[in-house]
Amino acid sequence: MKKSFVVLFILSFLNIIAFSFFTFLSSAHLEVSFFDVGQGDSIFIQTPQKHQILIDGGPDYTKVIDSLSSEMPFNDKEIDLVILSHPESDHMTGLLSVLENYKVDNILWTGIERDGEKFESWKRMISDEGAKIYYANKGDIISMGNVEMKIIYPAELLKDKEVKDSNDTSIVGKLSYGNNSFLFTGDISSKKEKLLLESDIDVDVLKVPHHGSKYSTSEGFLDKATPLISVIQVGKNSYGHPTEEVLTRLSNSGIKVLRNDTNGKIKIVSDGINYKIITSK
Repeated sequence: MKKSFVVLFILSFLNIIAFSFFTFLSSAHLEVSFFDVGQGDSIFIQTPQKHQILIDGGPDYTKVIDSLSSEMPFNDKEIDLVILSHPESDHMTGLLSVLENYKVDNILWTGIERDGEKFESWKRMISDEGAKIYYANKGDIISMGNVEMKIIYPAELLKDKEVKDSNDTSIVGKLSYGNNSFLFTGDISSKKEKLLLESDIDVDVLKVPHHGSKYSTSEGFLDKATPLISVIQVGKNSYGHPTEEVLTRLSNSGIKVLRNDTNGKIKIVSDGINYKIITSK
């Protein structure tokens, strides 16, 4: 058994004593909120046992904090796990503010090396935070009660590797609760999507890669994933995101499209069998 599997499993192990109590109080719902943070990604997950996970923080310092305050009690300033899919500013910037305002128990990222002031701030702040830091690798399992996230990509440890464009190093994870599942894809391109076809990526909900860029969300990828719902994390931008090419592929595949720029915050609530969609616009 890989060491990373054992270490990440601790999220559920440490809560085993309280498991029955939480289950009794819980509404047995998984909540996945795709925050409206502009042109960037930020996803908040709360499990039936009240584990809290934040994937990415969006492109600025304030929107993610405002979004978290709408999902967490005012006196709750602790997050179980923060995941940085890749250290680009539209995913990382808001996490700097999260680290300033919340206690973070665990951090998962790739550990790649980049240039830039914000990246240096990220490294310094996660070191000062005192959180347990893990480096993503294919096959890692994050177990949180009856919710599980399996890391599908990257296919190897990337810690300390230098890259010019980190998009294709994005952590890809499949979250499963009962019969419902979600695929989080960061900003991977079609080239890396091909590497995912060997894995189980059949899901109900797809977080569309790279804000709807035409260089992602290929037909082969959609054919393998077969999502019913797609979520595009996008705001006002000069890139043309989401592109007509991607919107057409999604439409041709019969996939419902939700977008932060038109739907606001998108929350999907699952009881493990059925799910419902709640939007703020």
